[in-house]
Amino acid sequence: MTGTSGYSYLEWVDNGFYPSGTKSTAMLGLYGHSFSIVELNYTWYQMARSDVLTRMAATAPAHMLFAAKLTRTVTHERVENWREEVERYRQGISALKKRLVAILVQLPPDFDRTVSNRRFLAELLDCLQPLPVAVEFRHASWAVDSVFVELERRRVILVSVDEPDLPGLFPCLDVVTNPSLFYVRFHGRNLQGWRSGNMQKKFDYDYGREELQKWRETIFMKLASRADRGIIFFNNHVRAQAPRNAQLLGSLIAENVA
Repeated sequence: MTGTSGYSYLEWVDNGFYPSGTKSTAMLGLYGHSFSIVELNYTWYQMARSDVLTRMAATAPAHMLFAAKLTRTVTHERVENWREEVERYRQGISALKKRLVAILVQLPPDFDRTVSNRRFLAELLDCLQPLPVAVEFRHASWAVDSVFVELERRRVILVSVDEPDLPGLFPCLDVVTNPSLFYVRFHGRNLQGWRSGNMQKKFDYDYGREELQKWRETIFMKLASRADRGIIFFNNHVRAQAPRNAQLLGSLIAENVA
């Protein structure tokens, strides 16, 4: 299944993905005309709340599934009482029930494979069990077999990332650590934008058909052969490039299946 990282962007109205005049309250329903899964970004900025997610699930199309980011107070800002934050998150996200496909633990770029970071991650994964969990590393030091073996033992999903080929960034891999699901995030390949530190420039990238075709023929085919199903999200939200690219990749995958 393909989808996007977030769905509530006013610029998607300006760029034609949503009809003119669309209000944010109507976006998820319209999004569901094109996709069956969405990755919730807001749960990174704000704590997951059961009342908010209960309303979202009630108003979402019946076929809609969800992945959700773990809140930043655990991964990026790591407050002193982060264990309590995890428990609050668990309580809030439980409102999605069986429609929750995965919790995304996105780790910051400077989170390298030190002893203290390994211990923190191990404890965090323990705290999240038995929920479905996917981990996105940003630092290249985690790209070693021992990490993959431990994720496989825990049945934690390794997120495959497509992003600029820069030294120190976690590489794009075809490794599957949980045979029930693979998880992919497309961030774009805007090298200059990535270095700029500007979030709008960082994710301003439009994947071409040939790029996605090549990815399908290499990475996707290997992932699909090793897992029962997969979820693929595009994070290049600028100018509604994400939904267009997700639809294009979805059609390329469908062509191969056919």
